[in-house]
Amino acid sequence: MKIKILESTSFGPVAILWSIFNGQPQITRVIISKPDYSALDQATHSYPDAQPSSCREIDAVTTDIKAFLEGEDVTFPLEMVTLDECPPFQKAVLHAEHLIPRGSVSTYKLIAAYLGNGQASRAVGNALASNPFPIIVPCHRAIRSDGHIGGFQGGFYMKKALLENEGVKIDDKGRVVNPPLHYGTEPDENK
Repeated sequence: MKIKILESTSFGPVAILWSIFNGQPQITRVIISKPDYSALDQATHSYPDAQPSSCREIDAVTTDIKAFLEGEDVTFPLEMVTLDECPPFQKAVLHAEHLIPRGSVSTYKLIAAYLGNGQASRAVGNALASNPFPIIVPCHRAIRSDGHIGGFQGGFYMKKALLENEGVKIDDKGRVVNPPLHYGTEPDENK
């Protein structure tokens, strides 16, 4: 396993773990910094044998991640990551999440319905909570049905900042205001 550390982002370091599969570099994990636990410390603890290394393709992804975190419009090809270690349901959730465009959000419930089981919103949330590729698979674009932005590996403020960078408006209570919802419209449960 190889590792590339992106040290200078406004959200702290980002660690990209990768290997060569079938002659091509494939990202096996992206680790973002948490409010009290930097990506560098997480990577050192979880992958102590990872060797610092890079290549042209990984350098390009690193540049794109930095640009994305600075608010630029970047879409990442899903082909750069290896989903082999994800269970089938999580793979489906990650594919669905990857399709949500910049400036839009979806709810865990709408994603579950899109995948054929509207009752699986908690399972969708769990699949995204353990997303091995945050940023590349933009799990910050999934919110709760009540409009609150919900959880994120990088913490509330990072999720809020990423959404605001994309033009999503969030009120002072942490709720998305008039979100453009991908995968449909939440039913009005007060009717």
